[in-house]
Amino acid sequence: MQTGRKILGASALALMAGTAWAEGELNALVWCDHTDPELIAPFEAEHNVKVNLREYEGTGAALALLEQSRPGDWDVLVVDGIDVFRAVEAGVLAPLPEGAISTADYFPEVVMAENNSVDGVTYAVTEKFGYNTISYNSAKVDPADMESLTSVWSEKYDGRISIYDYYLPVMGLAAIAEGIATDAIGAGDLAKIDGVLSTMRSRAASVAGVVAAQTALATGEVDIVVGGGEWLTAVLASEQPELTWTIPKEGAVRWAQSIGVVEGASNPDLAVEFIKYITSPEGQARLATSSCFWGMPANAKAGDVLTDAQKDILRWDQQPDYLALTQLYPAPDADLDIEMQDLWLETLQQ
Repeated sequence: MQTGRKILGASALALMAGTAWAEGELNALVWCDHTDPELIAPFEAEHNVKVNLREYEGTGAALALLEQSRPGDWDVLVVDGIDVFRAVEAGVLAPLPEGAISTADYFPEVVMAENNSVDGVTYAVTEKFGYNTISYNSAKVDPADMESLTSVWSEKYDGRISIYDYYLPVMGLAAIAEGIATDAIGAGDLAKIDGVLSTMRSRAASVAGVVAAQTALATGEVDIVVGGGEWLTAVLASEQPELTWTIPKEGAVRWAQSIGVVEGASNPDLAVEFIKYITSPEGQARLATSSCFWGMPANAKAGDVLTDAQKDILRWDQQPDYLALTQLYPAPDADLDIEMQDLWLETLQQ
């Protein structure tokens, strides 16, 4: 899931490709949830090192930046779970040392060995997951309507919807609404998906990134965000408990992010230690409740560290049902991806 946030923590630096780093530093390309000082500071203190972070948007941007960098400039990469194979194909991820990172305490559904490995070699490990589904204001809409995708974007809520501006999860939701599995989407399904997107767009007041969609929901500009989820509303829960989310009966899309060591890293051993920390119960609890966006920790043992209130916001006890009901992001090949992006652009222009 790409958050689109531009938030840097106290220990993060605005880094440029091609910069040389000191030996006592770890340099990571990350999503914004890793820039929270409460996540990074304990690792820095334990290892007496400086963690330099650069936030990026979109796997393509990360691959371009890595291509422009010199060998050894970067040690760690956080990447969308469905894009690990792209990073491996590009030669930017190194194999993880065998047995170095344990997933024994993970929720089984999010180990995702098939996504994090290529030809039997493990290059990354899942660190966090969550859902692209329906966020809404429970004081402004009928919560019962949010339990079915078709009623979410019905005429009843015309002009009261914002659509999350990322084509893969929203097209995944459209596919699910039509009974099409996200991992089975083909070119022949795009006409049906297009029909759903057209209806959805005709009801929507906006198509917005994370910050804009979150703001629109919080200020009452819209009452529903299609493609939202816990990551959109959890950080608002303490002040606006009426802003919530659900997974409709048809299902929703599940996102997952992975972390790995960059090929040619200057500090590969420290990079592995960082991954061990991030995937530990303590690291997972801090990552799950990052100030940028919340999400479920992959390691179920994080539940021993999270507070009851935090677990309530994350719907901890409902995860077995949610995991069973949701599907992974669509993972189209290059040709289908182009068609899907073209269709998304057409939808935005409506």
